Amino acid sequence: MRRIEFKNLLWLILSITIISADQITKSVIMNKMQIGDSIEIIEGFLYIAYTKNTGAAWGIFHEHTEYLAIFSVVATLALIYMLMHMKRKFGAFSLAMLIGGAVGNAIDRIKLGWVVDFIDTYIFGYDFPTYNVADAAITVGVILLLIYMLFIHREMQQ
Repeated sequence: MRRIEFKNLLWLILSITIISADQITKSVIMNKMQIGDSIEIIEGFLYIAYTKNTGAAWGIFHEHTEYLAIFSVVATLALIYMLMHMKRKFGAFSLAMLIGGAVGNAIDRIKLGWVVDFIDTYIFGYDFPTYNVADAAITVGVILLLIYMLFIHREMQQ
């Protein structure tokens, strides 16, 4: 049986920081803007646009936020288990990012029935789906976890 790495509990501080930043920014948006409002930050590139997301990225699972909430809770428990057994800092960092993002959006889904999104970017003319701090953490966490699994973890096994 694998030994739990208790030092990895410290990585949960990163998760809590992400959750806090996510919830604070969403609260500011909800208190200062109306759904549909948009503020231009960088013309043609970055806007703060308050939207109500009842699904996941790119509109998948639209109107099925209850399933996404359940999935987020189950995934978070699995990620915490993995984090407690992670031996490499790189892997622990990626899992902490994923946990913070998953919990941040799960809070919205459970509390509101939908997720507050507000960062709207246009990248090379493409209107990227509006996202939030939690979504950004999940994206970075997934990319780092893939790097870990493809390169670092494999290196350890050789």
